Amino acid sequence: MDRCIVLVDAGYLLGAAASLLAGEPSRSRITVDHAALIQGLRERAEADTAQPLLRIYWFDGAPDRVPQPEHRRLRVMPRVTVRLGALTRSDGRWAQKGVDAAMHAELTELARNRACSDVVLVTGDGDLLPGMMAAKEHGVAVHLWAVQAADGDYNQSEDLVAEADERRVLDRTWITRAVRPKELTGVCAPPPAPRPEIAAILSAPLPESALAAAAERPAEERPHPAATAPRNGGEERGPAVKGVPTPKDLAALRASGAQSAQSAGSAPPPANATLRWSSDKGWVDRPAAEPPEAASMPTLAQLTSAEQRWADREEDITTVGGDPYEVGQVFARRWVERLGDQAHLQKLSGMYPRVPHRIDGELLRYAARFGLLAHKDDQIDEQDRYAIRAGFWREIGVRTSVEHSPAGE
Repeated sequence: MDRCIVLVDAGYLLGAAASLLAGEPSRSRITVDHAALIQGLRERAEADTAQPLLRIYWFDGAPDRVPQPEHRRLRVMPRVTVRLGALTRSDGRWAQKGVDAAMHAELTELARNRACSDVVLVTGDGDLLPGMMAAKEHGVAVHLWAVQAADGDYNQSEDLVAEADERRVLDRTWITRAVRPKELTGVCAPPPAPRPEIAAILSAPLPESALAAAAERPAEERPHPAATAPRNGGEERGPAVKGVPTPKDLAALRASGAQSAQSAGSAPPPANATLRWSSDKGWVDRPAAEPPEAASMPTLAQLTSAEQRWADREEDITTVGGDPYEVGQVFARRWVERLGDQAHLQKLSGMYPRVPHRIDGELLRYAARFGLLAHKDDQIDEQDRYAIRAGFWREIGVRTSVEHSPAGE
């Protein structure tokens, strides 16, 4: 039939775009406007083949083949079909499994059934060569599209390039219509603060009691003479001095410090320690339980009707991109808009930067819907947690006209 079909290897397309725009093939380094990308693919395919588009097949990998946020958005677009392979971890790296086989099966089946006259392949994997040859034998014209390579060389199998009927390159100008590199200066976790107290402990001299105990160790615990014997006629070395104190040494150091403090007449340390937590406001006491005003705040689930829940799911599928900062903003916007008693909003703003426990748990569970658990061993990354909460507080600040700076600045 006189129409065209586009088969897209998402791993190749987005990975090559990330290499071109961000300098590395990690898809986390780019943001993608999927609606603009699909529209661009459709227009380019119809222009190159001079045939109307039948369908775009989007092949990608996902953990346990569970659709991620981008897959949910893509599969509700007109004339787009999503096919998912597995995403498995091997030697510390994530790899797609079954994507090439699915593309090969779809390509040969479409050609055998004469579903189209032209097929556009956006891929670089040479494993599709048999499928390409089979499609050509069934009278289908095969167009091979490449993404402009970051190093100026091929990022496709040379066998594929040689076998294709037509070849086009999607250059940087075309790619940047729908793909942008992420700004590294955006919201991110604060750098780890130096720990001077640890350096002070490690540099502290060992107490005399610890040194004496080391000297009195039994002979079997001491280094073997052969270990300290001179090598190649060199001078004999003395026993190595231990550079890092053991927990036993630190306990002895603490005990000697307490004895010296008591002998000097100072008050002994308190028997009970107080749990504290840090924020941009400094060290503050953390109460044993949430204050009543925090415990009384309603959750989003309590404020949401069945109709609103359905509308939220529609918005999540079609509009929300899944960026952690954006997810936090969307959650806060819904919570504020459905909040009847605005006094709760002012109380919440005064609790910055601590999100009440019940609301914070609901916020993270909502974020997990957008695939933020993917590739991270079923745990939301700390940087994502920081961005989710930063987006939440940003939206709360907009609603209350209070500027909340991210903690750690």
